[in-house]
Amino acid sequence: MNNRSRVAGQDTTNSTAPGTVASFVRFVAFGGGTGLASSAALVALNGTLPLVVTNAVVTAAGTVLATELHSRFSFRAGRANLKAHVQAGGSALVAYLFTTAAMLGLHAVQAAPSIMVEQATYLTASGVAGLARFVFLRLAVFARPKAASTVTATTRTRVLGRDALVAAA
Repeated sequence: MNNRSRVAGQDTTNSTAPGTVASFVRFVAFGGGTGLASSAALVALNGTLPLVVTNAVVTAAGTVLATELHSRFSFRAGRANLKAHVQAGGSALVAYLFTTAAMLGLHAVQAAPSIMVEQATYLTASGVAGLARFVFLRLAVFARPKAASTVTATTRTRVLGRDALVAAA
């Protein structure tokens, strides 16, 4: 390991965290870009493997790529470690389950919704899930450690053959 500071396996050489709005704009850009790239890959791989397998591979690869991009650029936390990838993957799974539940719920209350209603439901659920993922990733996965509070520690030292208590700052 080099002399740069590392926290929980993540490179934290950039000392200033981006603001919330800047992080969110980058989160949307990188997440959306990865989604578009995944869509293109799905089309390109069409017919080479069964759709379910292709979708799983593309989704997993897209999630790993997006997590790395979010770690490095959206949240400026350096390279993502395995724990961050697992947590981000878990949040993607929760988002998938949320959007799936929204679509199943729509079809439970309306037998044949129009394409506009389906799209509005899916996009709304995706937006809510994406916002929740952003908050989770920013506050839990790629959060910077808070500065240590100034606590005075007491240590015992020998002064001229006698024990004395010294406050260390």
